[in-house]
This record gives sequence, C-alpha cells and structure tokens, in this order.
Amino acid sequence: MPDKLIGYLKEYQKWWNNQKHYLGDRWEDTDRLFFTEDGKTISPGLFRVWLQKTLTKAGLPKVSLHSLRHTNITLQLIAGVDMKTVSARAGHSKASTTSDFYSHFIKNSDIHASEVINKIFE
Repeated sequence: MPDKLIGYLKEYQKWWNNQKHYLGDRWEDTDRLFFTEDGKTISPGLFRVWLQKTLTKAGLPKVSLHSLRHTNITLQLIAGVDMKTVSARAGHSKASTTSDFYSHFIKNSDIHASEVINKIFE
C-alpha cells in the first residue's frame, strides 16, 4: 500500500475514533471503515450514491465503482508495474487472467512503444 494512502488512512482512523467517542452510546457496535453519520452500518448502494455525488460535484462523467477498479489496473500497467504484480494486487489467481482481460490495452501500449522507438531512429 502506498505511504500516502497509509497516511490518509491514519488520519481517517483518528477521525473515526473521535466520531465513535462523540456518538457514545448512539454508536452502533461496528468496526466497519465506513458508516452513516450516526455510526450505523451503511448499505452497499450508498457507496454508489457517494461516488456519483462526488463525480457530479467535480464535473466528471458518471462511472461505476467497478470502473474505478479497471482504471486502477490500467494506471498500474501504464506506469510500468509488471503484469504479475498487477494481477496479484487485482486478486486474479493467474497473471494470464489480467493479461487476457487487458490485452487490448497492452496492444495499444505496444503500438505506442513502437512509435517511440521509430522516433529515436529518425
């Protein structure tokens, strides 16, 4: 996990503990990372609502939570993270699963690499 993300999570944990203390006996006994304002467990659909509100506020197109997973995997591949590592981080049992699914992206990257090499020889 990236150090920056660990820092954000530690900051969030402090807020989480303060919120739990603030709510006192109104806090629903949960160790979940995300919860409603009164400490109750949230429904999975609420994440979609939060995402869409955030995207709208930022002026970005609407996407699904799952598309963020694809974006994450694609960004790792663009950055040059090896397929085996990306596959393991994605939870795929084999690197070939990741390779098969993202082969269109890999082909585009290969075309780009070829164009870069062509420019070197000009």
